[in-house]
Amino acid sequence: MAPTDDTIFGRILRGEIPCDQVYADDLCLAFRDVAPQAPVHVLVIPREPIARLDEAAPEQAALLGHLLLVAARVARQEGLQGFRTVINSGAEAGQTVFHLHVHVIGGRPLAWPPG
Repeated sequence: MAPTDDTIFGRILRGEIPCDQVYADDLCLAFRDVAPQAPVHVLVIPREPIARLDEAAPEQAALLGHLLLVAARVARQEGLQGFRTVINSGAEAGQTVFHLHVHVIGGRPLAWPPG
């Protein structure tokens, strides 16, 4: 078992912890964040365990692209006119769950720069 299987997201993927699912397919799962930073805050996670973006392998390029396409689909599904996607990679960047995930954030004006 890969270490990322032991994260909360691994447990969600296995059905051990419920989530507020908004999209699912064979490659990924999207669900509402339990600590939203905006009116819409959805996480898109791959079913394949990847701890961080910088640990993704070249052969996972199609999966990474799929995650972004799903993020856009979720944003449209949620009725967002504009949205932000965020991928934190590493603790210094604010990553707290070491299973790659794309944040889809919107529903209010978003300031720049973030953080």
